[in-house]
Amino acid sequence: MRVLHFFKTYWPDTFGGIERTIHALAKGCNAYGVRSDVLSLSPDPVKNTVEFDGHMAHKAKQSFELASTGFSFEVFGKFRELSTKADIVHYHFPWPFMDVVHFSTPPHKPTIVTYHSDIVKQKALGRIYKPLMLRFLSNVDQIVATSPNYLASSEVLQRFKHKTSVIPLGLDAADSPSAERAEKEQWQARFARPFLLFVGVLRYYKGIHILLEAATDVVADIVIVGGGPMEAELKARATELDLKNIHFVGAVSDSAKAALLELCVAVVFPSHLRSEAFGLSLVEAERFGKPMISCEIGTGTSYVNLDGVTGIVVAPGDPQQLAKAMNYLIGNNELARRYGAAAFDRYKENFTAAHMVAQYIDHYRQLKGD
Repeated sequence: MRVLHFFKTYWPDTFGGIERTIHALAKGCNAYGVRSDVLSLSPDPVKNTVEFDGHMAHKAKQSFELASTGFSFEVFGKFRELSTKADIVHYHFPWPFMDVVHFSTPPHKPTIVTYHSDIVKQKALGRIYKPLMLRFLSNVDQIVATSPNYLASSEVLQRFKHKTSVIPLGLDAADSPSAERAEKEQWQARFARPFLLFVGVLRYYKGIHILLEAATDVVADIVIVGGGPMEAELKARATELDLKNIHFVGAVSDSAKAALLELCVAVVFPSHLRSEAFGLSLVEAERFGKPMISCEIGTGTSYVNLDGVTGIVVAPGDPQQLAKAMNYLIGNNELARRYGAAAFDRYKENFTAAHMVAQYIDHYRQLKGD
């Protein structure tokens, strides 16, 4: 069986949450005899068309970008060529231009969509796009939501509940290796006091500005891993608040991230908007057996982090509640240990890549009629 994944970006151009999910599927499906191809856009398609972990990352030249949506004149031909060879086309939503390609170059193959997120930020353009979006989702054969929480809270998915199933995202432990001893010792020397950890791209919906406000009342260090479009603004705000317990360390290596995850008391994830549809960083925290603090935003974050079981869930946009939860875990080692153990168990039971891949294989076989 051959599956074509289609999304706007992929490795080596970018490697965010959706791209990591595509990678886990393409890599994991090899064990079932399923060959995968991934088609995405790139400013340099010749250089960035590469083989990656047993599958091909094909690229089409990105012609321009509008409202965070990549467009390509070249991709129609590439999509026709690759979908002709495929048994199944696997779309990753949202990407409005993908809908245009689907109808302009019909694959004439079974189709499945992983619905990663509603369109949240582009409200005006979303209203214009809505008719095409609904037609696209009506036309595909199957839809997959990434959590029962998101299926229940998405007005769009509720329209297509009859053909939507839930498959949680998963991570392969091999892609989150343990830290090297020397690296762990270096970070431990740098952050000798107990600390909480944030890992993620510094985007508008991540709630880091709320975390900074909360930090004024937190008795521990807070280490922020990652860069992004909000970085300069957030650093300026931390300076303005004279926050001595906030530490921006930027993007770090996988080994360094593993060291910080092993050393931290808990992971704090203050995303306050529905743009945070799942939160793979929370799955990483569970993989390392760490308790979590997150916000109730009606998405998969509260499916990964169960309040009172694997961590604490607070109201979004509330610095006081966030600070209280952080101080509570810092001051209660036994509770943090118990939450962390439950988090690791939940990872093993629900959020491994193997678990995710096996469920998608069942869907692929059903679509193909095997």
